[in-house]
Amino acid sequence: MLRVHLMQNWFALSDPAMEEALYEIASLRTFAGLGLEAIPDETTILNFRHLLEASDLAEDIFKQVNAHLARKGLLLKRGSIVDATIIAAPSSTKNSTGERDPEMHQTKKGNQWHFGMKAHIGVDAESGLV
Repeated sequence: MLRVHLMQNWFALSDPAMEEALYEIASLRTFAGLGLEAIPDETTILNFRHLLEASDLAEDIFKQVNAHLARKGLLLKRGSIVDATIIAAPSSTKNSTGERDPEMHQTKKGNQWHFGMKAHIGVDAESGLV
């Protein structure tokens, strides 16, 4: 949950948006160490954030994480997910084991439903890092 909280702050996502991002973006799930069956709902994300805030831990944790990243020479800035592209696939698409790929799902864009995967790209506004 701590990694989910960190990503939520780094990408400036609301609780519902963080839940949705975990379902849609495999790299976020990987960083958080979560599978599709273990995605926390928005209420769990909210409750964890409130727990950190009530315990006055959130600010200290961010300071420690930022200090660690600085020691490693890594740049940490707030970023935002800026674009997503839908990669369409037939709904009958199966993976190598003959099962439906868990990373493919339905999504709604405008008033139209699509099946497939989303490819996201994010750019740090200040440094230009992708």
